Amino acid sequence: MIKKIGLSLLSAAVLVGCVATTSDESTAKNSAQDISASYDSINTAQLIEHVKVLSSDEFGGRAPSSEGEKLTLAYLTEQFTAIGFKPGNGDSFLQEVPLVSIEASSDMTLAIGGKNYQHGTDMVMGSARISELEQLKNSELVFVGYGVNAPEYNWNDYKDLDVKGKTVVILVNDPGFATQDPELFTGNAMTYYGRWTYKYEEASRQGAEGAIIIHETAPASYGWSVVKNSWTGPQFSFQREDLNKDRVAVEGWINSDVATELFAKAGLDFTKMKERAAQGSFNIDMGDLDASITVKNTIKNSISYNFIATLPGQTKADEHILYSAHWDHLGTDLSKEGDQIYNGAHDNATGTAALIEVAEAFAKLPQPLERSVTFLAVTAEEQGLLGSKFYAANPVIPAAKTVANINMDALNVNGKSKDVAVYGLGQSELDSFLTKAAAKQDRVISGDPRPAAGIYYRSDHFAFANIGIPALYAKGGSTPADQATADLRAKLNPILAKCYHGLCDEYRDDWDLTGAVQDMQLFFEIGFELSKEGVWPQWSKTSEFKR
Repeated sequence: MIKKIGLSLLSAAVLVGCVATTSDESTAKNSAQDISASYDSINTAQLIEHVKVLSSDEFGGRAPSSEGEKLTLAYLTEQFTAIGFKPGNGDSFLQEVPLVSIEASSDMTLAIGGKNYQHGTDMVMGSARISELEQLKNSELVFVGYGVNAPEYNWNDYKDLDVKGKTVVILVNDPGFATQDPELFTGNAMTYYGRWTYKYEEASRQGAEGAIIIHETAPASYGWSVVKNSWTGPQFSFQREDLNKDRVAVEGWINSDVATELFAKAGLDFTKMKERAAQGSFNIDMGDLDASITVKNTIKNSISYNFIATLPGQTKADEHILYSAHWDHLGTDLSKEGDQIYNGAHDNATGTAALIEVAEAFAKLPQPLERSVTFLAVTAEEQGLLGSKFYAANPVIPAAKTVANINMDALNVNGKSKDVAVYGLGQSELDSFLTKAAAKQDRVISGDPRPAAGIYYRSDHFAFANIGIPALYAKGGSTPADQATADLRAKLNPILAKCYHGLCDEYRDDWDLTGAVQDMQLFFEIGFELSKEGVWPQWSKTSEFKR
């Protein structure tokens, strides 16, 4: 474990509050100099040291319910205790999250149309059911376009279709991306209907026996290697009495080459079928093709933990600003030769380290804030936001007492930006807090740089938004601060893309974390403004999350 290292206080402009408060004037206040000193205390040196520890080989890739989890939780407990934070869950820093690990044997083939497709190269299959054996036996294939049932868009790919006992084949993303029509769904910006999680959920609600998503890099926003690395090995789910029997028996992915071949065998043209699927509700039988596969699972029940720490407020201690980041990653794959550890330095040792740094900035303020500030490091994000979903279903702090959520996931490691990218721009009044804080850094708000990726639905803030808590997810944007930063990004960005969910996601000495520090300072200032009594940011009138 590392020791806390010394902080140097840099000069900064006085931070001016975004919103007036109604707090008692007799309450002890922090001076402008105090606030500036805390703001400036956030620095690259400490951030780097935390990232190095959390992403070290010793932590083994931080898989839930592993030795790496124990080390991670111990490290967080040590760091937050050292800066004076209190346990956030009664007398404990931990919230128990009951999980079950489901690991499918790689010894499987998918038989369709007289050909066996191989696990890992052609397809990745598994089962979300808590069962040692699940299978498809000659399950008829039906193409259901984007697999969407969305009455508000007058769209139902399951219209007049009974899929019981059948396996549905589904396109990734949603029709807006395919057509680039801004009037269709939300145009290029992915909705939740485009997420793989939704596809499996809807297929299950429709009563299908199996669900297969067709992977294509552009609409998925990641390559086949991410599918292979993320959906093989132990897959975590919640422990449930119904053993997830409401899910399809088998779910997974095929690559686009396999899809093209299967559609041809069915007498269909894959390209033309995609074009038709984007025009409106659509489904079609895939000739006489059927699927057979046997999935053998190893089942292990386990307990993982969310970590929660609080700096109590002095006048409204029951009202909280909630910062979040996921501490977990993909762990260790002993089946690989050579490097076996998914260190997860960028995703998400950076965000976990940022929790510590921003928390310390608050702890340095000489006077307690009016409201409490709480830091939540959640488990099993990589398995479908399980830790944050569990917290949202079992909140330690009631949603009505949670002022806002600020989420940090995969921070900027390639230098300063002139802009701030906001995922879900326009969702809530938190945007105005961010805009004012960014202006003090001479930065502007640029919006989502990758709307087609649906990132607002892919990190832990989504779980909090779903229970009505205004949630902000932002990071350094795509406009570099200067030419040197542009040159660095030209070198680093391809590496970062390649290493996403890969073995090479390790800390690099050529990372430039000054941009991450800028972003963390924004998040600190926003939290400070939100900590004032009477400030309650609202969802926009058009947001699907408004409370």
